[in-house]
Amino acid sequence: MFLRRKQKQNHHLDQDEGLPSPSSRRQEIQDRILYLKKQIRYGQLWMALFFLVSLGPAVNFCFLPPISEEVRQLLGVSPSPSLISIALIVYAFSAIILIFGQMNTGPRRFRGWSHVGYLSAFYLFYFYTGALRDNFWPVFIAGLTILGLENYRVWSVCSEAIREEQKILGCLEK
Repeated sequence: MFLRRKQKQNHHLDQDEGLPSPSSRRQEIQDRILYLKKQIRYGQLWMALFFLVSLGPAVNFCFLPPISEEVRQLLGVSPSPSLISIALIVYAFSAIILIFGQMNTGPRRFRGWSHVGYLSAFYLFYFYTGALRDNFWPVFIAGLTILGLENYRVWSVCSEAIREEQKILGCLEK
C-alpha cells in the first residue's frame, strides 16, 4: 500500500535523478503564470467594483429611504464631517505609504477588497452626517489613487514574475 502511494507521488519524477520531469515542470510554470495573470485581473475587477459602489454615493443614495429618527437615535450622534475628513486623509496617506513600501518587495496578491470596504464606509459616514454631496469627490479621488497604485503595484510585480517564468519555460523548451 505504502509503496503504491509512493510510486503515485513520484510518477512524474525522473528515475535517475529524482527531479521533476520536464513536462511536469512546464505544467507547474504554466500554472504559476496563470495564477499571476489572475492576480492582475483581480485588480481590474476590484477597480470596477469601486466604480459601481461609487454610483450610489454619486446620486446621494437617492434610491434608499431616508434614515428614520429611531435608527438615528439607535446609532447615536454622527461625527462631524471635518473629523471624517481627517480620518479619510490619515487612511489615504497610510494606504499609499504601505503600497509604496510593498512596491517591489510585497506580495503578488491584490489586496484591494479591504480598500473598497473602507472607502465605502467613508461614503456611508458622510451620508449619515448629511455631507455626502460636499465630500463625494475627495473619497472618490482617494479611492482612485489608492486602488490605482495597488493595481499598478500588483501589475508590475506580477509582470516581472511572468517574464521570469517565461524565461525558465523558454530554457526548458530548448
